[in-house]
Amino acid sequence: NGFRGVRTPQQGAAIAIRLATLPGDGPTGGFFDDAGTVPW
Repeated sequence: NGFRGVRTPQQGAAIAIRLATLPGDGPTGGFFDDAGTVPW
């Protein structure tokens, strides 16, 4: 994005950290955003 993103690094990493730390029986194989699962 040419260093023009609207989120801080912490905000950008938040969803990845949340998904990476889900329990073993958490959701998999989907699309997710800040609000949760994204239907497609």
